[in-house]
Amino acid sequence: MKTIAVIDGQGGGIGSFIIRALRESFGESVEIIALGTNSTATSAMLKARANKGATGENAIVWNTPRVDIITGPLSIVLANSMLGELTARMAEAVSSSPAKRMLLPLNQEHVEIVGVAREPLPHLIEKLAARIREEINV
Repeated sequence: MKTIAVIDGQGGGIGSFIIRALRESFGESVEIIALGTNSTATSAMLKARANKGATGENAIVWNTPRVDIITGPLSIVLANSMLGELTARMAEAVSSSPAKRMLLPLNQEHVEIVGVAREPLPHLIEKLAARIREEINV
């Protein structure tokens, strides 16, 4: 069984949306770990049906090398993003993980990804779920 870490912060809305889409696509055939930068984000993602959840810097640093896929907004690789919730150590852990990283190209934190077409979040989530399905051959 593949393990997918969903990382989010602030209110956990994007992470929750990702988890609901993954559950719709894969049911219980994948394990989803919700990793929140704060307890509100983790709680929201657990309500979206993550299997497990953990909060904070150490949880992200400890879990990222132990999963198959990491997903979330692009800001999870940007130190001090999410209004400072995402620490440099968290960004380094995500960037250094041997896991496949599939990030949503949401233009925020004064970072713009040039050459990426702007699409509504629901369309990006659909593409993300399809790409993860390709990756794990389900």
